[in-house]
Amino acid sequence: MKAGVRALGIAESYREDTSTLAGAVCRASRVVDGFSFGVCTVGGTDATDAVCTLVEGLDRDDVRYVLVAGIAPAWFNVLDLRAIHARVDRPVLSVTFEESAGLEAAIREAFEDEATVEARLETYRAQPDRRPVAVGDATVYVRSVGLASGPAAEVVRGFTPEGGRPEPVRVARLAARAADAARRRWVGGAPRGSSEDG
Repeated sequence: MKAGVRALGIAESYREDTSTLAGAVCRASRVVDGFSFGVCTVGGTDATDAVCTLVEGLDRDDVRYVLVAGIAPAWFNVLDLRAIHARVDRPVLSVTFEESAGLEAAIREAFEDEATVEARLETYRAQPDRRPVAVGDATVYVRSVGLASGPAAEVVRGFTPEGGRPEPVRVARLAARAADAARRRWVGGAPRGSSEDG
């Protein structure tokens, strides 16, 4: 992959009722050259729209790929990768880092209202399957829309120079934690006490 190819990584940090989303633009050469931030509701259904708004707010036509950390941020606020792809018009990859049997049981356990459960499960079941991708000594699990599984694996490898976490997602996670901590310290325009990263 050419060093100047750019991807936008999106990750979150949350406590209480609001999740801070961060987007980090990284080149394949590991140079970071842009950030964007947003929020979504913990336990809500607005994460898909929040991710799209974050990408659109960045207004970067040079970003070739969107990599999101996971499929269900902010307490099962399930992302619709197909809807994100249709709206932002570039390949969207969801990357997770642990093998799992899926989220259906966890979603059922997290919510009592059956209509709420079924709405989330409908979105979740509509997503592409996860595929394991070997990255050095690690394995990550990738869902992709707008890119076949082989090229998607190459994108993930191309943006993972070391360790098992693609650089755009790693940097976005750090930015989300810092922004979340700052936002909570400065609620109301005045500093509050220090806050640990979640």
